[in-house]
Amino acid sequence: MRKLLSVFKVNESGTVAKISSEDDNLSKKILAMGITKGIPVTVVKKSLLGDPINISVRGYSLSLRKYEAAAILMEVSK
Repeated sequence: MRKLLSVFKVNESGTVAKISSEDDNLSKKILAMGITKGIPVTVVKKSLLGDPINISVRGYSLSLRKYEAAAILMEVSK
């Protein structure tokens, strides 16, 4: 099953299936943060309103804005 990283719940994991944004700068920014296709990602924490989202990727913690997470399509781990 695939869904956007922005709708993941805390402790939910998956692998990056696709990064898609109409803004090329946003896609480049996400790639520069180390988020690439096939990389496992886990949502560690979300603020009350869902922005920002703290994730664990490549062994480090990263905070994403909700619009950044909405550009990342994930394959959900079972």
